[in-house]
Amino acid sequence: MPDQSLTLIQFLLEERRRLDADRDLTTLLHSVATACKAVSSSLKSGALADVLGNLDTENVQGETQKKLDVIANDIFLRRCEFSGVLAAMVSEEMDEVYPIPTQFPKGRYVLLFDPLDGSSNIDVNVSVGSIFSIIRLDETPEEESYDAVLRPGYEQVAAGYALYGPSTMLVLSTGEGVNAFTLDGNIGEFRLTQRNLRIREDGSEFAINASRARWWEPPVKRYIDECIAGESGPRGRDFNMRWIASMVAEVHRVLLRGGVFIYPKDSKNAELGGKLRLFYEANPMAFLIEQAGGMATTGRQRILDIKSNSPHERVPVMLGARSEIQRLIDYHSEFDTV
Repeated sequence: MPDQSLTLIQFLLEERRRLDADRDLTTLLHSVATACKAVSSSLKSGALADVLGNLDTENVQGETQKKLDVIANDIFLRRCEFSGVLAAMVSEEMDEVYPIPTQFPKGRYVLLFDPLDGSSNIDVNVSVGSIFSIIRLDETPEEESYDAVLRPGYEQVAAGYALYGPSTMLVLSTGEGVNAFTLDGNIGEFRLTQRNLRIREDGSEFAINASRARWWEPPVKRYIDECIAGESGPRGRDFNMRWIASMVAEVHRVLLRGGVFIYPKDSKNAELGGKLRLFYEANPMAFLIEQAGGMATTGRQRILDIKSNSPHERVPVMLGARSEIQRLIDYHSEFDTV
């Protein structure tokens, strides 16, 4: 058991001393954690604070915005912009790079984030989350543009998510394993509750949106059919299917119980490249999964190796236990070489 008296800031300071890490990264992660606590507080109020429901606006993805999408996005901007260590921020909810206001010092870090993942679940009181990714530039850019601040996933120096469920949790990695913190409402601080998470290889769960089965590529259909066949099929054991429609909740379960999360490219979303966004969802989750001993792929390419300057690019995502993800990679390879 980890020392649960250890708060997030104490943990980060301990890690900074141990690894001789950058002080500015600790500052930024503390600002992100504060933003997550503020989002958690807004979510708890729900209908009592009139924060549920849709707005008459769409985000850059063409999706109808929830009230809390906008509230959460503003919380992240306001809680992090004054940190003095950021060069810019990039949000799933915004059309352009967010420049740091001139009254605040600028640094070399870039924060990319999805302020409220799974927001379709908000009105029915199902778990949602926030996802963040942090990269460090060689120097502070003279201008804030996507070309200047977007980097492939392998250049991330930290990533994580907050899960707003029965308890609020913050799960993060700074490149030295994955650790989980639970918000202690009595003191208003995240406390270390799970250290060095590792993905089980014997997990028997898969998460996929089965309503899209008629559009799947053959390698995905083959994998899922084998799982569904269970003990009498080629896998020789039973599997359970899960689907929450919140990537944060799905990935959290994979980290704790093993198995896989799959949102593939299919014939319905092929023109878009897939469903999930590379910079705000796929990259940070792939970073965490690899740090926990798993694998993350499109089926044909390691997610962290994808290079793009398109800020809202979508990609297929398959992540989880190494043996299961390798099977999916093999099935795609076999299909592509026929």
